[in-house]
Amino acid sequence: MLDRTGHIKIADFGMCKENIFGEKQASTFCGTPDYIAPEILQGLKYSFSVDWWSFGVLLYEMLIGQSPFHGDDEDELFESIRVDTPHYPRWITKESKDILEKLLERDPTKRLGVTGNIKIHPFFKTINWTLLEKRLVEPPFRPKVKSSGDYSNFDQEFLNEKARLSYSDKNLIDSMDQRAFAGFSFVNPNFERLLEK
Repeated sequence: MLDRTGHIKIADFGMCKENIFGEKQASTFCGTPDYIAPEILQGLKYSFSVDWWSFGVLLYEMLIGQSPFHGDDEDELFESIRVDTPHYPRWITKESKDILEKLLERDPTKRLGVTGNIKIHPFFKTINWTLLEKRLVEPPFRPKVKSSGDYSNFDQEFLNEKARLSYSDKNLIDSMDQRAFAGFSFVNPNFERLLEK
């Protein structure tokens, strides 16, 4: 996402695993299907390496215009993530192909970002990281925003999309560690009724 001045903002909507650094690892099966790293699909413990994989998928989409992995349903998509080699069109630069291959490395211990500083990769040779981090680089695009609640830059397709909720399964909910929801203040007024179904 971009802020009103055109600078990049990371948005995870609070759905991230915290305190995963050093030797700490996670094991939760979670994530947006297209961006899930192979180690998650294999049920392995993982670290921040999964974020570099997701960045690789996002960068591939931005450079090539489609996802690197495909399937008609989640099972096929997950199989594609586990075994398929992404197609790299001949028209992308060698630096682009190299960074994508290194980010989409299936072995998380060899993935760029885990091994080596991604900032020094030739793909980023024109970036002055110091100025960028200080927000002193002029963004190439500045969105037209009327107010903080202005959503006119979002595609109508997504604005019209109905929210999808998970199926209420009392056994599943009871088995979950409720501490994961600490700090959430909203409770659906129909929650008890939904659990009775």
